[in-house]
Amino acid sequence: MGSEMGAQAARARAVAVLRIRGRALAVALLPAAAAVILVAGGTSGHLPGPGWDAARAVVSAVALVVLIAAGVIALVVARARPAVSPTVPIAEDAAPDLYRLVRDLADRLDVPAPSAIALTPDCDSWLEDRTHPAHGPPAREERDELADPSGARRPHRRTAAPVLVIGSPFLWWMRVGELRAVLAPVVAGTGPSAHPDIAAARRFVRGLDAAVATAADRGRCPAFRLACAGIGWVARLLLRSCRQHAAEMERGVAAAAAERAQAVDYGVRIVAQEQVGLAYAGWDRLLTRVALPAWRMGRWPSRLDAGVVAALTELSRRDRLAEGFATRLGERPACDLLEEPGTVDEAASLLAARLFHGGPAECGPDWAPVDWSEYPEEVVDRKWRTDAARLHRVLDALGVRRTPDPTAHDPNGPTLSRVLDHLATPDRADHGSPPGPHAAQPTHAPHRPHSGHEDPGPTEHPGPTEHSDAPQHPGVPQHPGDLRAPAPEIGTDWDADADADADIDADPEAGADTPRPAALAARLSAELAREEAAAPSAPAPGTASSGQAGPDALWDVGALPLFPLQPPRTERELLADHVTAMVCCAAMDTAGAQPGLDWLDGPTLLVGGERATDLAPRVLSLVEDGDPGPLRAWLSDLGIRPEKPVRLV
Repeated sequence: MGSEMGAQAARARAVAVLRIRGRALAVALLPAAAAVILVAGGTSGHLPGPGWDAARAVVSAVALVVLIAAGVIALVVARARPAVSPTVPIAEDAAPDLYRLVRDLADRLDVPAPSAIALTPDCDSWLEDRTHPAHGPPAREERDELADPSGARRPHRRTAAPVLVIGSPFLWWMRVGELRAVLAPVVAGTGPSAHPDIAAARRFVRGLDAAVATAADRGRCPAFRLACAGIGWVARLLLRSCRQHAAEMERGVAAAAAERAQAVDYGVRIVAQEQVGLAYAGWDRLLTRVALPAWRMGRWPSRLDAGVVAALTELSRRDRLAEGFATRLGERPACDLLEEPGTVDEAASLLAARLFHGGPAECGPDWAPVDWSEYPEEVVDRKWRTDAARLHRVLDALGVRRTPDPTAHDPNGPTLSRVLDHLATPDRADHGSPPGPHAAQPTHAPHRPHSGHEDPGPTEHPGPTEHSDAPQHPGVPQHPGDLRAPAPEIGTDWDADADADADIDADPEAGADTPRPAALAARLSAELAREEAAAPSAPAPGTASSGQAGPDALWDVGALPLFPLQPPRTERELLADHVTAMVCCAAMDTAGAQPGLDWLDGPTLLVGGERATDLAPRVLSLVEDGDPGPLRAWLSDLGIRPEKPVRLV
């Protein structure tokens, strides 16, 4: 370890953590020491009598119990599996240039080289210790791939160097020089990590954390749960005792690494940090606006990292502040350091879908990859038509009559006029609407349709695939943080209140007091909740596929998604999304519009090859104010006929 001030401070804090471990050991051995003294005194004749005999028996029994408990706790702390980040491992033969870059960087910094390289679908980089036996790689990989490029195996000695985890968006957006500058302070952290005191303190803290997680497992018999409760209490007590020292130790390690890395590409690093922020913004936008709709439709984009480049390039074209970044695209990208960038991008994209959405680990008919060129048809078109079908199912359940068009092939087909007339306030229902049969139809029926009704609709709880030949929610495990849920409580509140919402909507008295948009939005939320509850959960995979990020046994697949995006969507926003989908379906079926992909905004409607950017405020005017005038005028200007039936899924 170097002479940096941060390194010395980190070592001092590591010693403090080890002192706490030593004190805990001393407390565990104290009864045994007292028992030894009493037994020795009795053997030598210095402590005779029945009182000392009783004391020897009691203290010896207590010492035995304490030693057994301490041994069990020490065994759990040593054997408990520490948490490991889900990553995509990169072997040296798959990225020899990247390994050479990191190895040269470690030589310039005069620190040990990382033992391996892995990618994570996030805009961050760090070192991760995977020397625990539970994280041990197969025998053929038990070598230091960076420090020992010759491949000589050392079966009797495990390497202590940590694994370098790199954010996959960095490889595609950054240039080679920028990536080297960003990784310099990260790789420099292997120097302090190799110090014995710091390594021992980190192992102790990770073991305590893993022991707490192990003790929290409730899937045990009552006797084991009682023992685990005691183990967890001791582990938490020790963690609280060394928490401050461990945090200061990590700060010291980071400060020492940053100080050592100042001599390597310091000027380039200042510029590269700007690219880190830009990549993070583009990655977040791509996940929430582009990838999330695809994941909800059972499709996962297989080139997310390449999409980051397209999104940031589009940003540089639109934003004058980002014009300077476009000149970087002529330099060599860091993804050229990989032998097969497409394969790595696909593996990272699938891992991102698992972490942020909770999708299955393997492809299937309900969870398939989608290329960017197929995104408009496979995702955008299906999403709009699925939402439009759900909207009309809810209108059927509310008893809203259809608006027949005698001139259409399917006179009773779903139309946009039905939605406009229902959401419009009574004084604005016919304002600006073209004459037609739908103008004379009632827009709301306060009771549910029964058998024998002249316009039968679906049942109160329609199936999720009633109007679709593909499942609505294909094979995604239901989790409280599911991205499709407008709120985290969807699995506990809306499922229980779905029938109550239906009764309120069906009550004529409640219908007179509740605005139509609010009632429709509530029913849409309940319908989504029912569909999510009916969707089958994805089974945990037994083995990892060839493109996966390592064995699933290293992290809890039952906790997926680990990092749910959870965009907050209120009921009104949900209604606005469904109305927008219906408008887009009408535009595609009656005016020749096309579904499109915008790298910054996600699904978009293309009218005459141009993005329709002025639709959102007109939809909000209808949903929030009950005024269909602006939307009808927009439809009339583009030649969209709301009275014509549209095709649903």
